Amino acid sequence: MKYFFTFLMSLLILLNSSAQINTPPSSFTIFPLGVKGGLDESNLSAYMITATGTDGYICMDAGTLHTGLEKLANANFFNGNNAEEIQKKYIKAYFISHAHLDHLAGLILNSPNDIAKPIYALPSVLEVIKNNYFTWKSWANFGSEGDPPILNKYNYQALSEGKEISIPNTGLTVTTFILSHVKPYESTAFLVGHKNNYVLYLGDTGADEVEQSNQLEKLWMAVAEKIKAGQLKALFIEVSFDNAMPDKSLFGHLTPKLLMQELTILNHQSAGLLKNTPIYVTHIKPCANCEANIKKEIAEANTLGLSILYPEQGKPIELK
Repeated sequence: MKYFFTFLMSLLILLNSSAQINTPPSSFTIFPLGVKGGLDESNLSAYMITATGTDGYICMDAGTLHTGLEKLANANFFNGNNAEEIQKKYIKAYFISHAHLDHLAGLILNSPNDIAKPIYALPSVLEVIKNNYFTWKSWANFGSEGDPPILNKYNYQALSEGKEISIPNTGLTVTTFILSHVKPYESTAFLVGHKNNYVLYLGDTGADEVEQSNQLEKLWMAVAEKIKAGQLKALFIEVSFDNAMPDKSLFGHLTPKLLMQELTILNHQSAGLLKNTPIYVTHIKPCANCEANIKKEIAEANTLGLSILYPEQGKPIELK
């Protein structure tokens, strides 16, 4: 009996070790600080992302910061640090997809309590921030350019399309792609990388068909090989309205119908392997029954069997 018990314990240890070996480690940890596309100022687009096991985060957009950070603090995700301490210690840089307030207001309002760090954005986006927000006519100038006195807390870093850059103190890289958000205005997609693993985050975007653009087509071509190689660990993309919204009233946003049109193109370019990449639908607008309708319409149109998920404020996402 003694030998049988010893054998059984050894077998359990072996099976547990085997399960740990076969379970892929997390590649990225993402904290949604805000996920919606309007109205509720406490829950607007902002996502902290880091390579799992490190503590250097970058923030993809910053519509909401404080409320989202408070949720993380209350759940003790950051060793007892409060919201202000998390913002100061852990967010190393901001990446702003475009300068609409639902993607930027949290950064502006929380700027007095932050510490020096860079803001990365397209030149067209930085111009709006410099000339309309961090200006003494509307707020203190915490930027590195513009109205004097220049407080120089946030160092503006202009991004170039298609260029991969390394982000200090994070171990992450970011490659920038231009999106069309009510042509000719620009939004941005950010491809975040770490050791041949990637996450793709899209700011607001219209469909190529509606925008009379090829920006999404170019983006899909750029990431298709990473999907084939199993390197794209997640895709975050907006759907703002349900299918009842006419194209002329979308103002550079997607519906379930348009989302599935674009994902069908991406799936074709990636040899039918998009089903292996989780797709997080973001930026749902607060129109009447929009969220329920959007989820229903996406589910009905998802004939490709894609993994469609919906991020929740304050709930961490661990990507394998």
